[in-house]
Amino acid sequence: MKNKILLVTALTFTMVGFAQKNEIKDAEKALKDGDAAAAQTAIEAASATIASADEKLQAQYYYTKGRIYSDLAKKGNNDAFEKSATSFKKVIEIEEISGKKKYSDETNQYMAALTADLVNSAVSDNGNKKFKEAAEKLYMSYTLSPRDTSYLYYAAGSAVNGGHYEMALDYYDKLQEIGYDGSGAVYKATNAASGEVEEMDKVQRDLMVKSGTYTNPLDEKTPSKSAEIVKNTALIYSQLGQDEKALEAYQAARINDPEDVNLILNEANLYFNQGNKVKFKELMAEAITLAPDNPDLHYNVGVISMEQDNFEDARVSYKKAIEIDANYTNAYLNLSTTYVNEGNAMIDEMNSLGNSRADIAKYEELKEEKDSLFREGADVLEEALRANPENENIMTQLKNIYGAMGDNENFMKMKKMLGE
Repeated sequence: MKNKILLVTALTFTMVGFAQKNEIKDAEKALKDGDAAAAQTAIEAASATIASADEKLQAQYYYTKGRIYSDLAKKGNNDAFEKSATSFKKVIEIEEISGKKKYSDETNQYMAALTADLVNSAVSDNGNKKFKEAAEKLYMSYTLSPRDTSYLYYAAGSAVNGGHYEMALDYYDKLQEIGYDGSGAVYKATNAASGEVEEMDKVQRDLMVKSGTYTNPLDEKTPSKSAEIVKNTALIYSQLGQDEKALEAYQAARINDPEDVNLILNEANLYFNQGNKVKFKELMAEAITLAPDNPDLHYNVGVISMEQDNFEDARVSYKKAIEIDANYTNAYLNLSTTYVNEGNAMIDEMNSLGNSRADIAKYEELKEEKDSLFREGADVLEEALRANPENENIMTQLKNIYGAMGDNENFMKMKKMLGE
């Protein structure tokens, strides 16, 4: 009885094997006939029991499945890309273990073609703002062709463009793990007939120069992308609210590129958002030493100084911004405000004085000083108005200053200019 049971079991496995072979053959025939849908149905019919098949049949199954889904992907089925890639990689894995590489060479060719299809599809997705889909396809391209690490770099970029920050962070982490640098060289030469400088691969360029059809060979190095990757990692951590990790990343990035002003500004902005105005100001001053002709840097230092009621330092910064950019309206407005705010601070003291002769004398002294500060604030804006005669923000602030000074003539002048 025991032997009969074993015989039945053996027959069962044999029947399963025949069924799998037939289903794979049906799939191959349908694929050859151009009927990808029928091929898909046939190959999926074999999927439930393929794990129990021998390595040779498994390799055939995954090779056929990879080709079927590659064909479906070419016909617009985006979901087919992943199944095709997974199947082809499975062929390589199985034959690597078994040592019998019947399908490996052709599979590698199909994988190269699939990679090209994925990249082209990703380019189209990026153009249509389907950034997540593009990132996934570029990452899949990288898994199919790990030596082409630039696919992983571009996958991260697509993820960032689509706001998929955690996905991008994962890709950037992988880039750092593999030590991606991204630097390289571009090979150019001048077309002797047209005079145009053209870019080509090195072998072709050298042959063209030797033939005399091209001249002036030029090798240009492309910069490393390491600092950019670390910087983007820091920005993503900031976006995700992981400030400590962001600061660590900024500091690491600045070690690689200590003179990158944007890195300093991003780190400074992070401290600003944390409420650490002292560190912000310190970093902004550092940025100014590297880019002294950037008016925005001086302006931002002025804003922090003004918030700290350090009016003298704020004025120095705003004046420097205006010196660099004579049309920097916000610098004019804020410079004027430093005088007005300092003058307003005296009003409380004026109101606290009594009616004694000394208090009256002090009141007049403070009023004169306040009016003088208001006049300086107005003078700043009159200068700004000459440079920007249509700017309503300047007119409005001037109107308010003249109103506070009791200068009715200029107050009415501003109202008229504003069309009030």
